[in-house]
Amino acid sequence: MFFQKLLLDIGKALSGEDVKALTFLCTDILGRNLTSVASASDLFSHLGNWGFLSAEQPHLLTELLIIIQRARLTRGLDLPAEPSSQISPYRKMLYNLSEDLTDADLNDVKFLLANYLPRKKLEKNVSTLEIWLEMEHKDLMHEHNLDLLETIISKVCPMLMDKINQFKAQNSTSPATQESGRPRSVSVSNAPNQAPPSLGAERSGSFATQEFTPLTECSVNASNNSTDFPRGLNGGGDCGALSHSLSAHLKIDVVQTMAPSEPRTSHTTDTNTEVLGTYPMTAAKRGVCLIINNLNFADGLRKRDGTMLDEERLRAVFAWLGFEVEVQRDRRAAEMLTASRELAGRDHGPADCLVCCVLSHGKEGSVCGVDDRAVAVEKLREPFNGANCASLAGKPKLFFIQACQGTGKQKVVRVCADGPAHGAVCGDALKGTDSIPSDADFLLGMSTVPSCVSYRDRETGTWFIESLCQNLVHMVPKGCDLVSILTKVNADVAKKTDEAGVKKQMPQPGFSLRRKVVFPIPKAPPPSLPH
Repeated sequence: MFFQKLLLDIGKALSGEDVKALTFLCTDILGRNLTSVASASDLFSHLGNWGFLSAEQPHLLTELLIIIQRARLTRGLDLPAEPSSQISPYRKMLYNLSEDLTDADLNDVKFLLANYLPRKKLEKNVSTLEIWLEMEHKDLMHEHNLDLLETIISKVCPMLMDKINQFKAQNSTSPATQESGRPRSVSVSNAPNQAPPSLGAERSGSFATQEFTPLTECSVNASNNSTDFPRGLNGGGDCGALSHSLSAHLKIDVVQTMAPSEPRTSHTTDTNTEVLGTYPMTAAKRGVCLIINNLNFADGLRKRDGTMLDEERLRAVFAWLGFEVEVQRDRRAAEMLTASRELAGRDHGPADCLVCCVLSHGKEGSVCGVDDRAVAVEKLREPFNGANCASLAGKPKLFFIQACQGTGKQKVVRVCADGPAHGAVCGDALKGTDSIPSDADFLLGMSTVPSCVSYRDRETGTWFIESLCQNLVHMVPKGCDLVSILTKVNADVAKKTDEAGVKKQMPQPGFSLRRKVVFPIPKAPPPSLPH
């Protein structure tokens, strides 16, 4: 009660401009959707709910008050004099720039941004901090791309370029920032956010792979057709910046992220030195992971034996990564759509991202409900795009689909199928249309390429989900990004086969991501996965 009274007193002492400044400084911690913050009490409640502010850990409040030059409140209210280091240098640099820009300077800034931002975002009552946020929202500026900001400041108030140059000098010498691109803004126990220093920038042009064990050295269990791989195949190895390109026949219709009024950038970019940013991963909880697991089907489709092991693996791994895991089982097609829309309708403002895993039978471009009706993958994804779910705009939305995408079999080039088959290794297939992410910041990890089956072992689960979970456990602690992890999944699954050596499977990730997805390294030990 004493701490709540202290927060109330601080809130009363802060002006409306102070609250807006504090909210801006907390953007990386609480996510960009902070429109619900109308008072200091709202902000303190958000910080408390997500574990960033409490009577035991009040240091963030001290840091915030010092940044906005209200340090007197820390002394008058007996707050700890030692601040935390949870606000990133980037966020503090933007705030300090706003403090040094006069009203006349702000008008000049708005004039220079007339071709970049909508007129409504440049009205007289719009503050400098709101301008910065809108520039970030339009991806015109972020921690590793200050080109436009530098151009504007150099024209409006050249003397402020020192602040930007100081930040860049600090940023370029910080291994954590240089190597991972992730903000160094949070240092709480359940949200670690720095990659290990072994992932140096000097490795960005090459990938030293671990020698894969040949398939002939793997033991095949004849009793259940499961392929037992040596530990070396379960993940690991160094993970540099693996390049990823989709086959030419894939149709990826990415929504234009720049407003029509924004001019194309005319200057050339040195791709040898440009740093690819990462999505912020600073929330106390990473977000929601929804698992839809269809096991028992109506007449005509087989029971998906082995899928409960997949569910167990996914639940354990994503909980370890900081997600709030929700499971729905045996959903009809309409219920799957309802679950997707209900989840999209929630406020994901405090979350970093979203994960949705669907385990079912499938057709090309769709998955099946237990009532044997197909739902297009695009329909499950659509409620989460930027137009329909504002609180996830600009955040990664990750979909993993374990289902056949047709009845075709992968040809063996001496390397299966969730489609019709007999024996222990079987499939989940039923034929339809292509479905690839069409909006920004989506990743769709399909267990197989279009028109082909995807294999599931009745005793050990599906090849794709097993490999996905194994490689997340092995490679997240190494600081690897998600696309690199999925590339390793491709390599592992491509080596799997049945005892006859004729069934093969090739997963296929498609994405419209604009940055790297790098999960913070959990402090808890990795989960033990079922075999």
